[in-house]
Formats: sequence, C-alpha cells, structure tokens
Amino acid sequence: MTPGFAHSGRDSQACFRAVLDAISRPGTLHVLTGTPVDTPGLDPATAAVLLTLCDPETPVCLQLGSAVTAAWLAFHAGCPAAPLSGAQFVATAALDWPAYDTGTDDEPERGATVILQLPALGTGTPYTLAGPGIEQTATLAATGLPPNFAAAWARNHAQFPRGLDLILCAGRTLAALPRSVRVS
Repeated sequence: MTPGFAHSGRDSQACFRAVLDAISRPGTLHVLTGTPVDTPGLDPATAAVLLTLCDPETPVCLQLGSAVTAAWLAFHAGCPAAPLSGAQFVATAALDWPAYDTGTDDEPERGATVILQLPALGTGTPYTLAGPGIEQTATLAATGLPPNFAAAWARNHAQFPRGLDLILCAGRTLAALPRSVRVS
C-alpha cells in the first residue's frame, strides 16, 4: 500500500485551500505541493483531492485505476464505494452526463462533484467562462474534454441550482467549474 499524504494535516489543508480557491475563482489553475506519489491510476492532484474531500460519510464512485486503487482510497479515506447514480464524488477520466446525481430542487447540494482526471490543464481547447467569481470572463484551456463539452455544460448549467460541479485535475494541477458558471 503506497502512502497517502506525507504530512496529512498540512498537505490536506493546502489541498483544501486550493480546491476552495479554484471553486471561488473558476478557471484559475492551482498547482499542488505535498501530493501523494505513485498512486496507481491516479494523478497526484486527483489523489490529493480524493484524500482531502472524501471520508466515511461520502459515497465515492471510483472509475480510475484498479482494485488496488480502490483499496488505497478505502484505506486512506475510509469512504464507501457507491454506484455512479448514488455517489457524492465521482473520480473519472470520462464524463457520463446523464448518469450522475444532479440533486433535486429541494436538495441541490446532493448533486455530484465530478473529479475529472485530464491529460493537461493550461493547454488544449480554450473555453470562455462567465459567472460568479469571474469579473467579466476568464479562459480555461484543457486537453481531454469531450468535443461537445460546452453544449453539455450548458445543459448542466440550465438545471441550476441543481447540477454537477467539476474539479479538473491533471498532474499536480487542478481547476474547478462550479455549476453556476457558464462555459462557451
């Protein structure tokens, strides 16, 4: 079993701060330090976000790695495995829009947070972002998002306050797209 954070308190707090900053300033890139290393099937940022946000009370659908990866996450975070439709967090390399829990009008907070592992952030297709946390517009470039991403995100955004939130991870870098943001 490979280790989690080298300094669990400090490293998880730094990752949590980066996730909060990314959500409050959509499209900004945040490079993590103190991330887990050699986690089978997970980039360092993906592993750090899972360790930081998941606990025994948060059902997770892990679509990355193997049984070894699932055992690693269960050992370090204690989070229960869940089917895609019942997961609060989904770690994946491909989006499956209709299968995620998007919450309800009475409980929009039940909408899933998708931790999407991508080949690269800061390069690739540029997307224009607008909405809360963005003064006018921002640009986020990402490699690995599906060709129909902007249209699919528009459908997600139209459900607001229901919908999905995305945390994008590549290597040691992360960015976030909360459901309140428009993408074109």
